[in-house]
Amino acid sequence: METTTAPDSGRLLIDGEWTDARSGATFATVNPADESVIASVAEAAEEDVDAAVAAARRALEAGPWARMSAAERGKILWKMGELILERIQALAMIETLDTGKTLFDSGKIELPMAAQIFQFYAGAATKIAGRTLSNRADAFTFTLKEPVGVVAAIVPWNFPFLLASWKVAPALAAGCTVILKPASQTPLSALEMGRIGRDAGLPPGVLQVLPGSGAVAGMALVRHPGVDKVAFTGSTEVGKSVLREAAATLKRVTVELGGKSPNIVFADADLEAALRGAFNGIFYNKGEVCAAGSRLFVERSIHESFVAQLAERAEAVVLGDPRDKGTRMGPVISRAQMESVLGYVAAGTKEGARVAAGGRRASEVHGGKGFFVRPTVFDGVTQQMTIAREEIFGPVLAVMPFDDPAEVVVQANATTYGLAAGVWTRDVAKAHKLARALKAGTVWVNAYNVFDPSLPFGGFKQSGFGRELGIEALDAYLETKSVWIDLGR
Repeated sequence: METTTAPDSGRLLIDGEWTDARSGATFATVNPADESVIASVAEAAEEDVDAAVAAARRALEAGPWARMSAAERGKILWKMGELILERIQALAMIETLDTGKTLFDSGKIELPMAAQIFQFYAGAATKIAGRTLSNRADAFTFTLKEPVGVVAAIVPWNFPFLLASWKVAPALAAGCTVILKPASQTPLSALEMGRIGRDAGLPPGVLQVLPGSGAVAGMALVRHPGVDKVAFTGSTEVGKSVLREAAATLKRVTVELGGKSPNIVFADADLEAALRGAFNGIFYNKGEVCAAGSRLFVERSIHESFVAQLAERAEAVVLGDPRDKGTRMGPVISRAQMESVLGYVAAGTKEGARVAAGGRRASEVHGGKGFFVRPTVFDGVTQQMTIAREEIFGPVLAVMPFDDPAEVVVQANATTYGLAAGVWTRDVAKAHKLARALKAGTVWVNAYNVFDPSLPFGGFKQSGFGRELGIEALDAYLETKSVWIDLGR
C-alpha cells in the first residue's frame, strides 16, 4: 500500500518551476495513522511569498494568461478535471496518508467532486458577462467584469484538495492568478494540484503553491500589497486575524469559517434515513468538517430510542489504518487535535453530560500508534455546556431533546455560528418553515453533508461571509467596471 510521489513533490511551485525555499528551511508532514514522517517539504517564508506574488503579477498583466480568451481558460480547467480523474488513485493515496481520511472518502467522494468543480467552472468561464444599460439616449453605458487580480487561496487541513478546488477553479475561470497556501499539516495534495495545473497548460505564475506555516507564509500573503484578494477557509479565530491583517491594504477578503450546526429530527421523519444522516453528519471525515451536524436535536417522543440506536452504530465503527478497505474511520489529523477533542470529551463529562458511546482515545487501534478517537455520543446535554457551544472539530456529538418546532428553532439558532443545518421530517410545510427560520447558509432537508458544484455554500454570523461554489462564487474573483461613452449632448 505504498504511494509514489515525484522527486520534486516536496518543493515550492513558483513561476512554473519547482524550487527549494530560499532559506533552505523544510518541515515534516506526518501520517496521523502511525505518526511516521511521509515527506520533508520546503517551508515558504516572506521572500518566497514576494517571489510568488511578483510572478503572479507578471502572469496577470503581461503573460499569455492575460491574453487568453475565456474559452481557452475553460479548456485548461476542463483538462485539470480530466487529469484529476486520470490520477485519482495516486492522489487518493496521497490525501489519505496526509489526512487520515479513508481511501474510500478520498478516492470515491472528494476527488471526483474536485474534478466536477473544475469542469463546472470550465463551463462558467465563458458565461461571465457584464450588462448593457439603455436608459439614456445621449450615452452608451455598459459594465465589464474583470478579474480581481492576484488571489491568495489559504486552505485548511480537513479537505486539502477539495477545498483548494473550491477556490482555485473559480479564480482561474475569472482570469485571476492564484497562490495556493495549504495547511502545514497537509501540503502534499496541493503540490499535486500545482503539477496538474502545469500539465494541463497553465502558463508560469498562474497557479503557484507555497507550503509553510500560516503564521509566516499565510500572513505574509494576507499582508502583501501585491495580493488583491484573500480567500480563506479555517477557524473563526484565525479568520478574524486574517480580516485584521488584510485591513491595512483594504484587499478583498472572503472567509468560510467554523460552525456548530444543528441537525433536527422530528418524530414524523423516515427514522432510518435520519439515523444515517445524523451518523454521517457528525462522523464523516472523523468529524473534521466545518458543517458537521454536531448538535443533534431529537423530538422527545423518539429521543431515547434514537440515541440508543445511534450509540450502537457509533460503537460498531471499525477504526484503523485508513488505507485498509475494512476501516470506516481513520485518525484525527494530529496529536494536538486529538488532545483538543479529548479535552472537550472530558469537559462534557465534567459538566454532567452522559457518554452514550465512545468518549476515549482508541489506543488499542494500530498498535497504540496514531491519533484515533472513538466516535462519541453525548446525551443529557444542555445548551450551556461547552460541548454544545464550542466547535470541537472531531467525532463528538451533543444530543438534546425538544418538544415543538418553535422551541427547537430558538435552540438551533442560539449560537454565534450559522454555517449549516439539517431538518428531518415528512411534513413538507414544516420543512419549508424551518428552512426559512434557521439562521444558516445551507439547510439540508432529509439529507446532510451533500454538495453540488452549482449550489453555493457559505455562512451567516461568525461562520463567515462570501460564497464558495455555484455561479455566486465567481463574484468574489471579479471586479465590475462601468463604462460611459458619450454620444453627444
